[in-house]
Formats: sequence, C-alpha cells, structure tokens
Amino acid sequence: MRAGFGQFDHPSRDFLIFCAQFGASDVLLNSANLPSEGGVWQLNDLVKLRLDVEQYGLRLSALENVPVAFYDQIILGGPKRDEQIENMIFTIRNIARAGIKIFGYHWMPSSVWRTTPEIIRCGAVATAFNYDEAKMFPFTHDREYEEEEMWGNLEYWIKIITPIAEEEDIRQGIHPCDPPVPKLGGIPQLLRSFDSYKRLIDIYSSDSNAIEFCQGTFAEMQGENIYEMIRYFGENRKILYVHFRNVSGQVPKFHEEFINTGYVDMYKAMTIYHEVGYDSFFIDDHVPQTFQDTEWGHRGRAFANGYIQAMIEAVTKERIG
Repeated sequence: MRAGFGQFDHPSRDFLIFCAQFGASDVLLNSANLPSEGGVWQLNDLVKLRLDVEQYGLRLSALENVPVAFYDQIILGGPKRDEQIENMIFTIRNIARAGIKIFGYHWMPSSVWRTTPEIIRCGAVATAFNYDEAKMFPFTHDREYEEEEMWGNLEYWIKIITPIAEEEDIRQGIHPCDPPVPKLGGIPQLLRSFDSYKRLIDIYSSDSNAIEFCQGTFAEMQGENIYEMIRYFGENRKILYVHFRNVSGQVPKFHEEFINTGYVDMYKAMTIYHEVGYDSFFIDDHVPQTFQDTEWGHRGRAFANGYIQAMIEAVTKERIG
C-alpha cells in the first residue's frame, strides 16, 4: 500500500516537488491538460507526461478522466457513439503504450454535483449535497433518460473496450456516481450502490474491468456498509486505486469532512485494505477549504496525505508485529 497525490491536471515542477517532498510515490493526473484535437490523446504527449513525472522520482500510475466530450455520446447512446468508441480505443491504446497502466473514468455526463457548502471545523468550508435541493435543477441534456437505456449503453461500451484493454495490458475502472442518487438533471446515476457495481463487474469478467474506488462516494451510498464493500471488492481484486476521504453520512444529505472527522472509521477501513492484500495506492482526493490555503489546497492535502501515510505505516507494522 502506497500514498500518492492527484487532483491536478498538469505535472508542473511545483506540483511534482510538492508530491516528492511530502513523501508520495505515485501520481495520478486528473483530466490531464493535453492537446485533444479530434477527440483523442496522442502517444507522444502521453509519453512526455510520464517522463515529466519520473524526473522527480515519482511514477505516473494512473490517468483519471478524459474530457467528457470524448465519450458523452457513448454514455448517452448518441449518433456519434461508434465514432467516439473508435477514438477512445485509440486513446486507451496510447495510454497503455506510453507506460501508464491504469485508466480511471466516470459515467456522469454532467460530472459531480454539489449544493450549498457546509461550514465544518473552526470555519473550514466543505462541499455538501442535499437531494431535495438538487431535484429542483433542470435537465442537463436534451431529455430525461431511462435507467435500463443507460445500462445498455454501458454494457455496449464495456464489452467492446475491455478486450482492447486486455490486449494492451491496461486496467480500467469507473468512478461511482457522485452523489450516488437515482437521477440528477434527467440522467440516471447508474453506479450508486453495492449491487450496481456487482452488475458492472459481471458485464465482462476481466481484471481490466475494475473499479476506481472513491471511498468517499461509496461511503455516501444510502443503506450500504462501506467496510463490506471494501472487503468484497478488495478480495476480488477489483480496486485499482483509492480516493481515501471521509464524509458526514449518506444520501439524501451529506457533506464532506476532514479525513479524520467523518462517520467512517478510517483505521478500520485501512485495516481491511491491508487484510485483503490491496497493493496499490491511496490519494487524498477532495479536501476542505482551510485558512490561507491555496485554491488546490496544498495545506489540506499535506495534512490528509500525511494522515494516509501514517495510517498505512501503523496498520502495516501492527500486522507484521
């Protein structure tokens, strides 16, 4: 188990020095800032990205998200779906051939939703969600979509792309819908429960059809047990990497928290990852806005990542001892 940093889109010198100085081994780039003409990423740009990261003794372990415009027609079953699939095949082959072995993405054409922020410890500001408030928002796309229609689109994609990923020796995983509620803006939020993820991995049985395990979002799922989900997907080797963050509770209403103040027992969670033999990395993901911090949250992320590193060390040494 290792600690990494993510949630930035460009491996600038400043970011990479920060990651290296604070003890990370892994880097995840989110929505990488790459040329995207024609709806694809080119091999030479991806190789340069990896080499930039490696100059600082770090590894570019994963890319998270391509622009939604690369695959929105795939998600929604639009007229350019097959054209986008061909472009995504091209991009995923290039990611793999550039030496980047994990690709995380989502199935949310309207991205992550939040409502009015919440004030938490000593005036820190955290993102929050209230489903009653969100239900008042208009459609985000041309019409209201149906659940099974969206599942059909996902199954079509998974059955095409997973054999490609196997050929290229790359693993792919889908982030849960955040927030994990039935529908937002007329779009079903498919991946919102334990059962929905079991259905996903059953579409195509392969190590290349896996999960981008955002622990915060899994913890938001109504009526679900976060510890059972970690154990189940960990034992089945479906967790590619972990967004190790905490929340106040489950939908229909929650807010994000400091890593050590939410309802999830993070020590218990880390213990389960270790028990099931999880051997990848953790990132801090979202952090609250705190006093005199940067827009990206350098102070908050240093705190959260230090907590992660200490937790890994404590759990690992305890089990060895």
